[in-house]
Amino acid sequence: MRIIVGLGNPSRRYGNTRHNAGWMALDRLAERLAAADEEDTCGGLLARCGDVWLFKPLGHMNCSGPPVARLVTQVDVALEQLLVLVDDLDLPLGRVRLRPVGSSGGHRGLESLIDALGTEAFPRLRLGIGPCPPGLSAREFVLSRMTADERDALEPMCERAAEAALWWVREGIGAAMNRFNSAPQDQ
Repeated sequence: MRIIVGLGNPSRRYGNTRHNAGWMALDRLAERLAAADEEDTCGGLLARCGDVWLFKPLGHMNCSGPPVARLVTQVDVALEQLLVLVDDLDLPLGRVRLRPVGSSGGHRGLESLIDALGTEAFPRLRLGIGPCPPGLSAREFVLSRMTADERDALEPMCERAAEAALWWVREGIGAAMNRFNSAPQDQ
């Protein structure tokens, strides 16, 4: 079994913000897997697609860890079988980057996961939303709505993220990193 988690913020207020890129990519993956029924469990929404489970924690981004930890504990899945989709301010808009382990990089959603899981040792797929323009704080930038040009770049990035997640499921983290960590135009 594999669990793929998308990080984001609930409510319409945050629906089209950069900070919800993880949820947007998970939604694209759900479409590709024809996920139908979601159940409310462990503080989030879970869709089971055979051996691939898709999970959206429903608390705010900075409180994502406890629901994920509850799910991981409940189904007793190894952390290397967990993939977290998360926005990344330090990656250029449109880029994706897989990592098998790593720090939070200052991302509070990842900090919450690391605290709740007690380790940095879980794979993550970072989705580029940067850079932050001068004059805006990181918080203001990630919680603001995307421009039309950014939305246009987000669509192919979410598609690429969904494909990378499926590659991770089928081929493993190493093969997925080799295939998807280069720039999209390098493919």
